[in-house]
Amino acid sequence: MSTAVEPSEGTTLTKEHPLPAEPVPGPRTHKPARARAVELQGFRGLAALSTVVFHVWQQYYTYDAAGAHPPVDNPYLGALISLEVIDLFFVMSAYLLTLSYARAAIDGPAAGGSGVRSGRDFLFRRAVRILPLYFLAVLVVWSSRNPTLPGDWRDLVGHLTFTHVLDRERIFYTLGPTWSLSLEVAFYLALVALGPLAIRACARLATRRARVALCLSGCAALFAAPVLWISYAHYALDVPYTDWPVYFGPQARFGGFAAGMALAVLLVALGERGRVDARVATTLSLAALGGLYALSYTADPENVPHTYYHPLAALLWFVLLLATLHLRERDGRRVRWHGLLRARWVTGVGLISYSLYIWHEPVMLELDKWGLLPRGQLGFAVGTLTVVAVAAVVGAASYWLIEYPAALLGRARDARGAPREFYPETGGDTAR
Repeated sequence: MSTAVEPSEGTTLTKEHPLPAEPVPGPRTHKPARARAVELQGFRGLAALSTVVFHVWQQYYTYDAAGAHPPVDNPYLGALISLEVIDLFFVMSAYLLTLSYARAAIDGPAAGGSGVRSGRDFLFRRAVRILPLYFLAVLVVWSSRNPTLPGDWRDLVGHLTFTHVLDRERIFYTLGPTWSLSLEVAFYLALVALGPLAIRACARLATRRARVALCLSGCAALFAAPVLWISYAHYALDVPYTDWPVYFGPQARFGGFAAGMALAVLLVALGERGRVDARVATTLSLAALGGLYALSYTADPENVPHTYYHPLAALLWFVLLLATLHLRERDGRRVRWHGLLRARWVTGVGLISYSLYIWHEPVMLELDKWGLLPRGQLGFAVGTLTVVAVAAVVGAASYWLIEYPAALLGRARDARGAPREFYPETGGDTAR
């Protein structure tokens, strides 16, 4: 059974950030991928709520000479709450952002549509979606915890440069869960470097099958590299799991992104072929979810499920998303549990999920500081409802006041990535 990780100063660990995702790129002919966008938003909403509940669960852990004690002494419930969703977000992010590169590599640059952007434009659009809210939150929270200068300036610099994931002491300071944003940034840089290389390499291959094989081989290599690193660090170097940068850095966690890239390549390669019906999709989904639960239940520090938790979880999330995205069009609404993914309250949480993720930990700690969370392990249920409710309100306000307006900066560039001309010169008489 999974045990809670040891808390750092005012922080909680793991569970992943739901970043604002790019719209599904590509030409209008890719209707099935677009049709499943609502389900992806639903996944984001459920995973964001799971993240909040997990961190409240961690907050209510108690520690004594006998060890750590969860709020509810039920290993089955603990496994469910502790089921980490970090790799789900990595897989979804990589899938969406790799689609246009996969289409251009496999079917030619024209197939990528307007989604294949220059590296500069790609990074600009990701920056305006992520950085304004992130930098504001880091400055607000760091300032509140460092009222006199210079304060812990290394912590501030690390968070502002996304290098805190390399700092064993401060990796979970200020905004604890945002260590994973460092990995997202590393993925963006890797994608803008590898995507064009893949397109150029595939252009030299004569057959579509060869291009697909090359892309999938690259994804497999990117997935295998972290597995090899984890094996070397754990079994050869005997590095303990509490050496956070070793097991939380991109060298150990890139497998989720590689799985998402492979999902994009596979779905582009298949096109309309091999789509599954509702019954097969349900079976695959239940198998993946069951595997994820079993992984969470059996993972204990230093055992095999714990050591390889994230590569294995990435593969299971891959299967779940494949079953969701590669449905036959007529079966799109026949998978019953997808009704939950399409529920308005779930997709609504998905919409504000990035803001909810950024603010929920500071909200929880402030509520606890002011005595607004019930004390003791018996208060876990009420405490969870309180944190979810308050954090949702703060997240919604943050989305509409900060995140959404900042994302509009993306309109400063046109579809070609060039600066948009908002006041073009007009010839002839001007309108009176």
